[in-house]
Formats: sequence, structure tokens, C-alpha cells
Amino acid sequence: MEEPEMQLKVKKVTDKFTESLYVLANEPSVALFRLQEHVRRSLPELAQHKSDMQSWEEQSQGAIYTVEYACSAIKGMADSGVYFKSIDSLLKHSIALKEQLNAAQGRSTSSSQSKNPPGTS
Repeated sequence: MEEPEMQLKVKKVTDKFTESLYVLANEPSVALFRLQEHVRRSLPELAQHKSDMQSWEEQSQGAIYTVEYACSAIKGMADSGVYFKSIDSLLKHSIALKEQLNAAQGRSTSSSQSKNPPGTS
């Protein structure tokens, strides 16, 4: 008879022990302690990552500004083709006018020399 009674007592003790462990493991203060411990461990690493990310963001913003500035300069150079064509045509026109002046001066020099024989002027 003692055996069923002993089993009942053992079952009660193990049930109480299990319940106590469950309450202890799931008590809010234990959970908060575990959260606090986790935050304490991971916060320095997270702060370092945040600092690194801010530094990389600043560097990338500087690089983006540089690239945008270079792109606008190249676009300005591409748009200047119209002005170079205009300069080219003006230079060609100037060269043609100079040749006309040289030809006109050559004719006037030769006609003045034919009116006045050399050495009589």
C-alpha cells in the first residue's frame, strides 16, 4: 500500500517543482533581466555599426556630389559643340576675307607699279 501513496507524493512533489521552475523561468523580472543583458551585450556593436553607416553615408554623399558635378561639366562640354561650330565658321569666313584683302592689295600694288615705272616715283 505504501507504493501508490509514495507515487502520489512523488507526483505532487514533481508537479510543484515543475510549476516552480516554470514560474521562475517565465517571471517578468527574469525576462527583463535577460533583455537587459542582451541589450548590454549588443548595444556597443550596434552603436559602432550606426557610426560606420553615418560615415559611409557622408562619403557616399560626397562622391555623389562629385559625380553630379562631373556630369554637369561633361554635359556643358557636349552642349558647347554649337559654339565651336560657330567659331569654326567665323574663322573660315575671316580667312576668306583675309585672302580677298591680300588679293585686292596685290592688284592695287601691281596696278600702281604699272602706272609708275620703277625708279621714277
